Amino acid sequence: MSDSLNAPETPRSRSNDPGEAASHVPGVPVRHTRAKGEPRFPDGPSADPAGSHFERRIRSFQPRRSRVTAGQADALQRLWPTWGLDIDGQHTIDLGELFGNGNPVVLEIGFGMGEATAQMAAADPDTNILAVDVHTPGQGNLLNLAEQQKLSNIRVGNGDAIILLREMLTRDSLAGLRVYFPDPWPKKRHHKRRLIQQEFLDLAATRLRPGALLHCATDWEPYAEQMLDVLTAHPGFENTQAGGGFAARPDFRPLTRFEGQGLDKGHVVNDLLFRRVQHGDRTDRPDQPPTGA
Repeated sequence: MSDSLNAPETPRSRSNDPGEAASHVPGVPVRHTRAKGEPRFPDGPSADPAGSHFERRIRSFQPRRSRVTAGQADALQRLWPTWGLDIDGQHTIDLGELFGNGNPVVLEIGFGMGEATAQMAAADPDTNILAVDVHTPGQGNLLNLAEQQKLSNIRVGNGDAIILLREMLTRDSLAGLRVYFPDPWPKKRHHKRRLIQQEFLDLAATRLRPGALLHCATDWEPYAEQMLDVLTAHPGFENTQAGGGFAARPDFRPLTRFEGQGLDKGHVVNDLLFRRVQHGDRTDRPDQPPTGA
């Protein structure tokens, strides 16, 4: 899979091979039996793009295994070579080449089934969205939505977002970062797995250009409080709320069905909107880039 992707082209025609996903009835789970060593999607996302090239650090995500529908499998096969990106950590990405234009790029880490991502892309066609997840059905679903709605400003990344940020993106290359409803890792012994921590913010700060918006949202209140504390303390970011604290959900973040169900049950959703400051604007502690950045 090359990172040199242009604007989406007309997808390849579906194969008539009865063993391929395109011949299945839409909505029916794919039950293709693969030979040992055969990739799940020969032209689609890799099972482990970074392989063993990088240290096995504590990961903030848990791969979810669930069935891929025929439609999702078909989208992965047809559209991945043009709209997908395997995060292998082996090369630097030219974002202009990836999207085929010079529009600003926002990185979204964790997009679920992609409905909200597609809505945001449709509402702001002049902003490119690089959406990263490890959930294969969600990757296929988002590719389907992008094709159906003709959203040329979406690319789908497969793999570890930390490797993407650290190894594949250049400094000040991102116009924004979105982290919506990350795994809260509620047990105390698992808090070290939470994504929004100082080390992650140190890395993100080097990739976000000054003025870029970091937007987090969570329905787990203890995690929201931790996010607020660590973001407020970080010299690379400042709260967009004049009085500090949480922000109201901005109009550009869609209310998802899952979120609506949680609100109906009394869950509290907190948004955090912080902006990357100009380099050197805050001096309460040194802004030290992470190792290898």
